[in-house]
Amino acid sequence: ASLCRAALGQASAKGLSGLQTSSKPLISKSPLVARPPCIRISERCPVLENSVWSRRRAEVCVRAASDEESPRPAGLVGEDAAAFDVSQQSTKSWALFTGLLTGVLGLIYLVWIQPGAGLADDFLGLVEGFSNNNPEATILLILFVFAVVHSGLAGLRPKGEQLIGARAYRVIFALVSLPLAIVAIVYFINHRYDGMPLWDLRGVTGVHELVWLLNFVSFYFLYPSTFNILEVAAVDEPKLHMWETGIMRITRHPQMVGQLIWCAAHTLWIGNSFMLVTSAGLMAHHLFGCWHGDRRLSAKYGEAFEIVKARTSTFPLQAIWEGRQVLPADYYKEFLRAPYFAVTAFTLGAYFAHPIMQSASFYLRW
Repeated sequence: ASLCRAALGQASAKGLSGLQTSSKPLISKSPLVARPPCIRISERCPVLENSVWSRRRAEVCVRAASDEESPRPAGLVGEDAAAFDVSQQSTKSWALFTGLLTGVLGLIYLVWIQPGAGLADDFLGLVEGFSNNNPEATILLILFVFAVVHSGLAGLRPKGEQLIGARAYRVIFALVSLPLAIVAIVYFINHRYDGMPLWDLRGVTGVHELVWLLNFVSFYFLYPSTFNILEVAAVDEPKLHMWETGIMRITRHPQMVGQLIWCAAHTLWIGNSFMLVTSAGLMAHHLFGCWHGDRRLSAKYGEAFEIVKARTSTFPLQAIWEGRQVLPADYYKEFLRAPYFAVTAFTLGAYFAHPIMQSASFYLRW
């Protein structure tokens, strides 16, 4: 330590001659301490010039001494998740969103869903032909097509936005992904009790309550970008966000964790081979999405993403128990926000709307 201080002192005495300040963010071992900008030494440290240590060692030496003397609270590198300011909302934007949503859903119904006329019947017939009408194979193929299209378009997003703009690309992304997702959901609802029965716990006391609770909790693991509804609908210009607070402190890939909880609950309740295969397909896509999402964020944000990655984890709570993430004392306030109140209402509404969803799916006979 004294050698480090001597090196720093001599450098300061020379007016930091030959020194360069780097603006690159540095990763601290403690999430509460952010390292100051690194002072790079263009020549060997005077004290160490006859030592076996290299210029790189001297650089680390100076940085360590600076850290010891002036620790400071670390600010966010990523964005604050689920933040919602009513004063920044525009009635015009939400009216436009409502109109666009109505128009898009109407168009999808006429072109894709409408019984006897929609293209979904042809798509599903093609998939069932490949799978020889096997429900497990059919759902896997549907999920595979959705995964390739959804993740493929996400991967091509930077180039696509350069060519046609962020809003236009988001519209294309939605108009392709949403119809495929509808087929997957409807087919799952209609065929969820197909396949080989493996167990039946629906009559066991407490199982229904456990399944309900798991499903309810799973929706709190929605990826925060889902809350940016105006961006999802391309009313606001869509952006690739790098979130750091809220559910991201628990896991960097909340969508994957939420899907895992949802699959576990439904598999426990339904208990057959179709549900097992469906869960395997969904989880395969979401696990791929962990790698794919990190790759896209790294390509866009570079070293800033590496800092967020070092403070978070894929496995829930891992960064916390390893000391890389320290929850603020008022962490619960990061969930006391309008989007999570909306999630609560939506989740409860979806539960009570199950009979309607089942009737609508049966009507389509997919």
